[in-house]
Amino acid sequence: MNDQGSPETSASDLRLEALYVRAIPRMLRIMLGASVVLLVPAFRFYGWAGVVGFAAGAAVSYINFLALARGVEGLAERIVNQQSPEKGRKIVLRFLLRYGLVAVVAYAIFKGSAWAFRGFLWGLCLPVAAMMIEAGFETYAAFRRD
Repeated sequence: MNDQGSPETSASDLRLEALYVRAIPRMLRIMLGASVVLLVPAFRFYGWAGVVGFAAGAAVSYINFLALARGVEGLAERIVNQQSPEKGRKIVLRFLLRYGLVAVVAYAIFKGSAWAFRGFLWGLCLPVAAMMIEAGFETYAAFRRD
């Protein structure tokens, strides 16, 4: 503790906090990179229809994840700051629109091609892969010795 009675923040704590602040942008970049890399296996397993479906699923996942992150930030701001310009109805509407986007695109692809729909499902899984990679990265950073 310092002389004001508050706990001191170590340099390592500050580095970890800076690492966590950049987690969402890093996961978005991981999703973009993984989507480019996974185009080849999608083509190999499902052909061009699967690639188109995968690209659509990856785009929807990216938009969905970005909207989720912004929605959570808006909701947190609304809870913490009673004078927040963010309206509760607007936040809820954005959450519902995310699911509507996924449903509309999934329905259109499902009606078009079963192979494209399988590729679309692959694309929807990109946030999970990004979160797993991020968890490994943060674990490594937390246990890395100075």
